[in-house]
Amino acid sequence: MQVKIHKPKDKAEMSELAKTFILTITCPDTFGIVAGVTSFLAEEGAFVNKLEQFGDPQSNRFFMRVKFDAGRALRTKAEFADKFATIAEKFTMQWELHDFHRKPKVLLMVSKFGHCLNDLLHRVASNNVHIEIPAIVSNHEDMRGIVEWYGIPYYHLPVTKETKATQEAKLLDIVDEHDADLVGLARYMQVLSTDLCRELEGRCINIHHSFLPSFKGAKPYHQAHSRGVKLIGATAHYVTADLDEGPIIHQAIEHVDHTMTAEDMVEIGRDIESVVFSRAIQMHCEHRVFRNGSKTVVFRR
Repeated sequence: MQVKIHKPKDKAEMSELAKTFILTITCPDTFGIVAGVTSFLAEEGAFVNKLEQFGDPQSNRFFMRVKFDAGRALRTKAEFADKFATIAEKFTMQWELHDFHRKPKVLLMVSKFGHCLNDLLHRVASNNVHIEIPAIVSNHEDMRGIVEWYGIPYYHLPVTKETKATQEAKLLDIVDEHDADLVGLARYMQVLSTDLCRELEGRCINIHHSFLPSFKGAKPYHQAHSRGVKLIGATAHYVTADLDEGPIIHQAIEHVDHTMTAEDMVEIGRDIESVVFSRAIQMHCEHRVFRNGSKTVVFRR
């Protein structure tokens, strides 16, 4: 059994108004899981607001997300862990408990194309995405002005073949300094090293300007144009050591036709990328995404 309890970074006790939790569960699929969890919550006086579940017959894995208001005896995460241990052991659960009101911290990385960054900054400032952006890291200076206008620290880490390892070590220091829960590659046009991909496993999301698995690598819209495609798209996925092959979180498409140039497709694609990236970040931070081997299970809103 694996247990992971997410605590607020300042380790402060939760207020009486912050007793709403998200419980996520992954375990072998079998009979009685839903009944066991809901019965436990009911017995503890908790009120279930929403429950989502999926059993995958291929992987024989079960996935569950429960939003609930804590009951009389579930006032802290420690209390929950102590009481939930028996049922977790019974079903060999990997589970996490999250404070619904806490804003996850998402550190963003960007190069010279600012559309995904600008879109997410605006959504956060408008309270449409429930996250905090503590810092932006870039290998160029181009986005400094807009980032600092939002009052967010901007770190310039230029990357060359000779400095790559040093700059990635500095990046990890920045991630730790800001207690970042997630790293978002908002059109960061550098390939991360295998070591860094492994270090950020499961907590780094990339936006690729193509409907993967088609047109991987550089200039995918130009590849698509040369093939005469009628649909283009964008894909947000978890970063792995295999370039553009991590588990897919979210995708979207747009129709194109023979009259459009490759540059037209690039312009259309930027809008798609912005939406897909923001939604993937939001879904991850709302604890709606579950790893399922090389795929994901995503409970949508």
